[in-house]
Amino acid sequence: MTTNTSDEGFGPQGPWLVVGLGNPGPQYAGNRHNVGFMVADLLAERMGGRFRSHRSRAEVCEGHVGTPGVSSRRIVLAKPMSFMNLSGGPVTALRDFYKLPVSRMVVIHDELDIGYGALRLKSGGGDNGHNGLKSITKALGPDYHRVRFGVGRPPGRMAVADFVLRDFPSAERKELDYFVDRAADAVESLITDGLERAQSTYNS
Repeated sequence: MTTNTSDEGFGPQGPWLVVGLGNPGPQYAGNRHNVGFMVADLLAERMGGRFRSHRSRAEVCEGHVGTPGVSSRRIVLAKPMSFMNLSGGPVTALRDFYKLPVSRMVVIHDELDIGYGALRLKSGGGDNGHNGLKSITKALGPDYHRVRFGVGRPPGRMAVADFVLRDFPSAERKELDYFVDRAADAVESLITDGLERAQSTYNS
C-alpha cells in the first residue's frame, strides 16, 4: 500500500473514507474505546503516510490500498478530533469535503457484544448504544460500512463507560497487535474485494 498525491489510479468513483473512532489525547490512547484509532494508525503506517490536521476537526491521511493499476483504491483515513459522542460533525464535514456517498464510508469501532479480538463486518444497522455511531448515524443515516472490533462485555456490575475508557489489560495487550493487524486487513479487503467476500474471510 503506497501514498500518492495524484489522481492516477484513483478510479472514477473517488475515494473511500475510512474513519477510526476514538477520543483525542494521550490519556485515552490505550483505551478499549480507542481501538478505531489504533487500526487507523496501522493503516497509515502501512501506507507510509502521516496524519495531518484537517479543517473538518479531524486528522487525515490519504493513500491507496490494493494492487496499483489493477485493484488500487484511494482511501482517506480519518480520526475525528472531537470526542466520541460528537464524531458526526467531523465525519459529515469530511463527507462534504471529499464529496463521497455514505456507501463509500467505513467506520472502525469497538463493539461490546463481540468477544475480545473477534471481528464483524456489516453495512447499515443500529448503533447498539455506541455514542460514536449514534452521532454519525444522526448526521448521515445508518447506511455506512462498519468494522466492529470485539472488546467483550464489562465484568460484574462495572459500568460500560468505565470499561471502554480503560486500557486493555496486560493479558489482552499480548494479542492486541495481532488483532489490530487483522482488523486493518479486514478494512483493506472490504474496500478492494467487497463486503461479502470480506465478511466470509473475517467475520469470526
